[in-house]
Amino acid sequence: MLNRLLKKLIRTASGRTRFIMAVIGLSVALVLILSAVQVQVDYNDLLHSKTNQDSIANFLVLNKVLNGKTIGTTTFSDSDLAKLRKQSFVDDAGTLTPSRFKASIQSYSTRFPFYTDISFESVPAAFIDVNSQEWKWDSSSSFIPMIAPNMFLDFYNFQFSFSQGLPQLTQDVVKMIVFKVNLTTPTGTVTFNGRIVGFSDRITSLLVPQEFMEWGNQRYGNNSEAKPSRVVIRTKDPGDPELVKYLQENGLTTDADKTRFSKYRKIVNTVVGVSWITGAVMLVFALLVFTLFIQLTIASCKEEIFLLITLGASPKQLQRFLMKRFFPPNIIIVLISLAVITALQYATHLFLKEQNIFVSTLTSYYTFAAALLVLSVLWLVNRLTISKYISMQDK
Repeated sequence: MLNRLLKKLIRTASGRTRFIMAVIGLSVALVLILSAVQVQVDYNDLLHSKTNQDSIANFLVLNKVLNGKTIGTTTFSDSDLAKLRKQSFVDDAGTLTPSRFKASIQSYSTRFPFYTDISFESVPAAFIDVNSQEWKWDSSSSFIPMIAPNMFLDFYNFQFSFSQGLPQLTQDVVKMIVFKVNLTTPTGTVTFNGRIVGFSDRITSLLVPQEFMEWGNQRYGNNSEAKPSRVVIRTKDPGDPELVKYLQENGLTTDADKTRFSKYRKIVNTVVGVSWITGAVMLVFALLVFTLFIQLTIASCKEEIFLLITLGASPKQLQRFLMKRFFPPNIIIVLISLAVITALQYATHLFLKEQNIFVSTLTSYYTFAAALLVLSVLWLVNRLTISKYISMQDK
């Protein structure tokens, strides 16, 4: 009988328009703040997930800026390398060792009369993107394995071959060709056999194994103590604004295409931050609207509530009833908001998948945790508001 009477009183006292406004305000606020959480999760996933890691872009070859003031001083000292390795955006760093001897390569075949002067570089194996069992050398090896940049083959096939009347070559054909490698030494020319064992987009120079480079520089090099002039680093995020800032402040440069997204990162960070702030502000206003709605509802029937208390209804009984009346709509709003976020997440997954960019199809557990946190706050606000105004009517 008491519950039926209370339902009638509350239904009469609560305005439908105020209730709809409170529901809309809270729903919009929840969608915004949960979207901000999910966007942040997807953002981190795009940056750090192994699925989205770019084996080319995440390796940067650095050198010092060359201008009129830095000519002759573009090498890296030990302190430069130590400072670079300490940076948070650097996972690993290695030096590119250049050959200190003159060299040339040519073909043995008269049908393919190819000859060019060349310089070699070597780099630790961890920075190479070619997986070949032939990538090794010692003094008993029958040939020198080499890794060529894809751009070299493109230049040959689509420019050099036409001007010289030479045939175009595929990667598989080039790997079959044995080249004559000539090293110019103080005592004359030393000849080796060489063969391309792979092609790379990561480092744009002709690479040879570290063992051969150390052997050749020590035996035939003109300056074995020279410092490296290029460094390769591995980074999780080539668009990290801190990385770009470090390069600018220390007079370093790299492939601009790999770091061009740095300015867009700042924009994305700003958008994510604004969505957080907007969602939080909307949530505060929604809580105020719901609180005022509860207060107005209780105030509208304060005389009836006072009469019920006088007739023997306990304040705790009234509190339990009002909580059952006002809190369940909040649960429904949170569930609907999560459903909207889940649908948006799935649509985002399908859209990005077409661009070969991958995010999860499922809503993150961080988003569910945020929804649970918001629901706890709503429960607390409802309870405190109801307790406060029931206590005021009791007095």
